[in-house]
Amino acid sequence: MNQVYQRRKDLLMDITVTSASRTALIDITASIQEKIRLSGIQEGLCFVFVPHTTAAVTINENADPDVKTDILSTLKRVFPQDPSYRHREGNSDAHVKSSLVGASETLIIQDGRLVLGTWQSVFFCEFDGPRTRKVLIRIQ
Repeated sequence: MNQVYQRRKDLLMDITVTSASRTALIDITASIQEKIRLSGIQEGLCFVFVPHTTAAVTINENADPDVKTDILSTLKRVFPQDPSYRHREGNSDAHVKSSLVGASETLIIQDGRLVLGTWQSVFFCEFDGPRTRKVLIRIQ
């Protein structure tokens, strides 16, 4: 049992993501795939978790950059940065966006690769940047 625990512990990895603007969708698919390659896991699951309250992770289209722009502009329109929020840090909109988009995704690994649709990528969602953040990856 101790060996199983140690093996799983070794498969918790992280990715560092740096954003250049207050909001951004940053493609982290290749970084996740590299962690899978390093793990040696051929079949299983990959859990992606963002341990931040003003950031998130999502899966969406990456073929047309206008999709990312549309997502961010819609979130900004629906949840604007507004001084009337009660949270004094001025980033309540980022907290709301993070909660709605979500802090985690679960992906399937098959033949050592992420299973994604033709146009899909995994995006780190920055809602309160610019910052340097961590994304945790658990591969089983």
